[in-house]
Amino acid sequence: MGSRKTGYGVENVYAAAKLWVDRALRADDSLFTPGTAIWTRDNLRNLRDRFLDRPDISGDDFYVKLNGQLDSGLAQRYQLMGEVLFVYFLIVHQSATRGDTKLSRINRVLKWSPEPVSVPANLVSALSPGIAHPGQFFLSSGRPEQLGFVIEIAEQFKRLSVSKRDELLNSPWHFKSFTESLDYRSVTMIGADTKSRSQRYAIHHLLFPDTFEGIVSADHKTYIAGAFDYLIKDPIHDIDRRLQEIRQSLEYEHGAGIDFYSPGIRGIWQGWRPSGSGSDNGQDEPDVDEISTEIDLAALANSLFLPHNFLEEINTLLEDKKQVIFQGPPGTGKTYVTQALAEHLAGSEDRVTLVQFHPSYAYEDFVQGYRPTLQNGNAGFKLQPGPLVKAAEQAQAESGAKHFIIIDEINRGNLAKVFGELYFLLEYRDREINLQYTDEPFAFPENLYIIGTMNTADRSIALVDLALRRRFYFVEFHPDKWPIEGLLRRYLEKNPPAVDWDVAGLVDRANELLSDEAIGPSHFMKPGLDEATVERIWKYGVLPYIEERLFGQDDGRLADFDLDRLRGNDPSPQPSLTQGEGD
Repeated sequence: MGSRKTGYGVENVYAAAKLWVDRALRADDSLFTPGTAIWTRDNLRNLRDRFLDRPDISGDDFYVKLNGQLDSGLAQRYQLMGEVLFVYFLIVHQSATRGDTKLSRINRVLKWSPEPVSVPANLVSALSPGIAHPGQFFLSSGRPEQLGFVIEIAEQFKRLSVSKRDELLNSPWHFKSFTESLDYRSVTMIGADTKSRSQRYAIHHLLFPDTFEGIVSADHKTYIAGAFDYLIKDPIHDIDRRLQEIRQSLEYEHGAGIDFYSPGIRGIWQGWRPSGSGSDNGQDEPDVDEISTEIDLAALANSLFLPHNFLEEINTLLEDKKQVIFQGPPGTGKTYVTQALAEHLAGSEDRVTLVQFHPSYAYEDFVQGYRPTLQNGNAGFKLQPGPLVKAAEQAQAESGAKHFIIIDEINRGNLAKVFGELYFLLEYRDREINLQYTDEPFAFPENLYIIGTMNTADRSIALVDLALRRRFYFVEFHPDKWPIEGLLRRYLEKNPPAVDWDVAGLVDRANELLSDEAIGPSHFMKPGLDEATVERIWKYGVLPYIEERLFGQDDGRLADFDLDRLRGNDPSPQPSLTQGEGD
């Protein structure tokens, strides 16, 4: 069968999966430190108790929550979780999460252990290629269920006799039946069996790549089976057997090694939709390749303390023109919101490229240029792509996903010099143009979006010409205007500061005095805010900004921004030591 992937080092992925079978499933050994009992039933049961049966539903970062769940001082538990993460990442294609990113996240967990270990080199090489593009649900909100499935399948597999284990590992279809009959009653996460379906599909392919397709989307399997139903001779209920017969027929006609995601074949099934339910077993599952942004944006808006319709409006602007600039004074959250929104819409931080412009930034830094290099011991120059070209190539290679390039402080660069001929492409996305250092045509992929941030307190904003303004939508971030107005108060209501006066009201009073260049709320959006922290932020962060904004004006105005005066505790003027003594 041709469902096994080839090329680009993918054989390392299958080799790592075989090691997992031989060491972890057939035995109780370790992937990272052979000869150490890591995948034992007791260790798996203990990890299930910590991670699955007591889920952390707070809004903290996944790894912060995981550290708290694993906290015990037991080296085996940390190592087992690190190896579970390794198995979870094996299926993920490098365009969704790079190999070095996967490794850093595994190492993050391993370093919590009192006896940290490292990932062997042969297994590190298995993290880079990947096979499938799981999408946002698999990589973020659905991550606990995917990891939970790896733990569940191993723990329940260890309950079987050695002979039964061998029988399952020697029969793809018996193994599939076993994974579909796992007992999830011990797991408190609602719907874990349905939500972890993508990980189940991943393990089926990793262990039996000649039988099961490397497809982790239930909907995609259904669409393919429906679109090519005419190739199935006898009615078959099992979706994987239907795909197997479809592959056999297509390979008989077109030759071995067909790819259901090649443009010609995908174009046939992508538009097909079933007349009834959307999946093979009638259960709803978040589609791993086509995530609804409406639900995601509601959750993101809540975490950012911003109105839901504001993020929806930005998403609409991005779809319309592909380019947006957030502008406003410092401290209004422009860069933070940009990164959070881009990662949310892209489904992975690896699809987001961040650059920052500055006065010495040039076309050669941003687009492409010649860089010094050593070739056979001789100094020379080599044409190297900049972050824009790299992001465009990555977006072109993964046309089904959104990719973003964030340009922080966009107005601080010489924009005509940095963008060069790309001004044309910013307006005409459907055209190609030759870059100045190469004769090869270049175009902006439709799935590459640009978000810039602009500090309106920076006088270089005057350098932004009308040609660039016509090519971007501009979104205002101002402390006294919607949607930033009231942001600090909303945040402090959820995170009350340890002070007995109104911090948000104090900032509002200061902004009334400042007028246009107001103080941004992010100065005070910090956990554990107390009086000493407020005073420190005001003295070293806010007052220098105010002093700069008031430069050249009446010196007496700065006194209006005294912290005690603003919070209503203005003390009476006290004589200095030199004035009053001895009179």
